[in-house]
Amino acid sequence: MKTKFNHSELFAILLTVALAVTGCKSSHQSCCMMPGCMDGAAAVSAVQTKDSQAAMTPAQALAELKAGNARFVAGKPLHRDFPAQVAATAGGQYPFAVVLSCLDSRQPIEIVLDQGVGDIFSARVAGNVLDDDILGSMEFACKVSGAKLIAVIGHSNCGAIKGAIDDVELGNLTGLLAKIKPAMDAVPADAQPRTTKNYAFVNAVSEANVRLVMQQIRERSPILREMLDKGEISLVGGMYDLKTGKVQLYEP
Repeated sequence: MKTKFNHSELFAILLTVALAVTGCKSSHQSCCMMPGCMDGAAAVSAVQTKDSQAAMTPAQALAELKAGNARFVAGKPLHRDFPAQVAATAGGQYPFAVVLSCLDSRQPIEIVLDQGVGDIFSARVAGNVLDDDILGSMEFACKVSGAKLIAVIGHSNCGAIKGAIDDVELGNLTGLLAKIKPAMDAVPADAQPRTTKNYAFVNAVSEANVRLVMQQIRERSPILREMLDKGEISLVGGMYDLKTGKVQLYEP
């Protein structure tokens, strides 16, 4: 004798099996059933709070960015309940870091660092260059909002870096690329040929540009310089590898 199930009964059976496999107690519990997530892990709904931000040290903030990227590279990002995080942060935000990165669509910084809603301030501009508006935003992030870390992250094979090397001129982009030019001079003369066809040279300029921006942050913001000198915040640089997804973070 064959047993027949209608659609509702069949769905209920499949749901029960899925919940049993993942370890969820009910269909209302947010559980990780996506590839790359830990089996049975409940979705992360917690967010940074005033207390958790205050308790975090600059070193711990750096460690979290490194751990987040390691999860991303391993294909095991945290499974997050984004609607819950949106609701939890609606009344205020307490990010632990501010990150300046490139506009490049292949470097979505919250994703590659595996951070959730309310975790980091993100400033993005071609070539991760610095201007007064971004510098002011960093001052707000650290002095007013309590962020413990500033990270400047460039990336491999950067189009803005190539544009500066090739002397590209295009409207307002011309002025932006001019900000990168000093980084070219910082690369040793024995790096040859000094063209965009030399992948190693392009990346050397990109790293030099990150270090230049880090230096500019210190020089141009007395507010941030004082916080750095007191150890209230840290400043780090980094390079994102487009081929591997790995961020190599380094201190000055």
